[in-house]
Amino acid sequence: MNKLLLVTVLVALLALSAESFRLPRQAEEEQGTLASITDKVRSLYDTTLTKANEYLDSIRGLKLEEKAKNLYTDTTSVMSTYAGIAHDQLYHLFYSQQ
Repeated sequence: MNKLLLVTVLVALLALSAESFRLPRQAEEEQGTLASITDKVRSLYDTTLTKANEYLDSIRGLKLEEKAKNLYTDTTSVMSTYAGIAHDQLYHLFYSQQ
């Protein structure tokens, strides 16, 4: 019977001491105006970064970089061909009498 009473008293003390630890934590959670604004700005910044990364990942999924590189190489090859033709025409225009 004494052991049961002793265990009950110890459990009651532990419960009271555990509840007393919660009070300082609640006091720490109360923030001032500057801290709340800072937290909101940080959360908005994190949200913006997350959305931007998701957007970039969706763009990378479309393989636009590869398509742009292919378009560039095709365009430069076609333009170099037409530039060569124009160069030959101008050369023969100016130096045709030799």
